[in-house]
Amino acid sequence: MGGSGGGFFGGSSTPEELIKRLRDEEETAQDQAFETRVNEIIGNLLADYNDRNRESISAHLSTIKSALEQFIEDTVDLLYGGSVQKHTYVDGISDIDTLVLLNNTELEDLTPTDVKQYFVDRLKERLPRTDISSGKLAVTIKFHDAEIQILPAAKYRDGFKIPSPDAEQWSYIRPKAFANKMSEVNSHNNGKVVPVVKLVKSIISNLPDNRRLSGYHAEALSVEIFKDYQGEKTPKKMLKHFFNEAPKYVTRPITDSTGQSIHVDDYLGQEKSLQRLIIADTIARIGRRMKNADGAKSVEKWCDILGKQL
Repeated sequence: MGGSGGGFFGGSSTPEELIKRLRDEEETAQDQAFETRVNEIIGNLLADYNDRNRESISAHLSTIKSALEQFIEDTVDLLYGGSVQKHTYVDGISDIDTLVLLNNTELEDLTPTDVKQYFVDRLKERLPRTDISSGKLAVTIKFHDAEIQILPAAKYRDGFKIPSPDAEQWSYIRPKAFANKMSEVNSHNNGKVVPVVKLVKSIISNLPDNRRLSGYHAEALSVEIFKDYQGEKTPKKMLKHFFNEAPKYVTRPITDSTGQSIHVDDYLGQEKSLQRLIIADTIARIGRRMKNADGAKSVEKWCDILGKQL
């Protein structure tokens, strides 16, 4: 009786195999739902960071440049989307709307604080009713409909110098070369690198000062980490990749990808210095937290890492 079919549920599969298949399909569906939800939360964060009117920003930059034209040698516009909300702690090149390269050689012997104040003073002369303030790295101009960050850079030898992460010393840069390199790597990764860097800097902004990368260093690391990246180009996957790869780069000095003669991470000292090891360990811990959140399929744990309330 009953014919010669292959198993109770038909076909050649046993009941145990069918149950396993159903469980695998359920787990795959749960994984996909989890990935979609976390990427949705990340996308909402990035939308908050980048909710800016590009036309309005461009108009305000023109106003700023006009106000400073007699002091400006050149500018480098970096309209990646503007600063993240915690810019006091995460300033870096990709947070900046424009680099303003000043041509006044009298600035060469001034401190970073003095140069920024010079810049603020010149702006206030021309824009007296505008809220203008000096931060750790950049100068922020608050218009009625937008907040713009600009970075004053003083001419130095064959390049320019900007305030270092501690705001007490100078860092020598080739800004156009760096902007071009960042744009190149960003383009290679479908425009995903700059958003990921913003997320990285937002996450590390919650760390104690002695465990935090500088913004410029985080950007330089991203160029190294993603220049040959072949993985899945979603914010979540790339964010995990950054925190998995960054520790091995942090333990030793890296030369700026633009070819400048100094390192971008001199503030951490020599190779395998205590400060480098501390920061590398901190970054690795964040990477492990992400792995654990994935293992538990916990949206709540991801929100905790991102500093986002559900």
